[in-house]
Amino acid sequence: MAKVNPGAFIRQVRQEASKVTWPTRKETVVTTGMVFVMVFLASMFFFVVDLGIQTVVKQILSLGS
Repeated sequence: MAKVNPGAFIRQVRQEASKVTWPTRKETVVTTGMVFVMVFLASMFFFVVDLGIQTVVKQILSLGS
């Protein structure tokens, strides 16, 4: 790997940073909203799966008593 002097490094960083496109406020709000919706849906899914597994395990353990 070639060594780059600090001045060239800073120029390269600025050049790369100028290529970055930041999302608009609307895009950020919509994306954040979608993340919250997906987290809620995933948590509901795992809650229901957990209840199902809990019921099955209780049924299996009740057979032994």
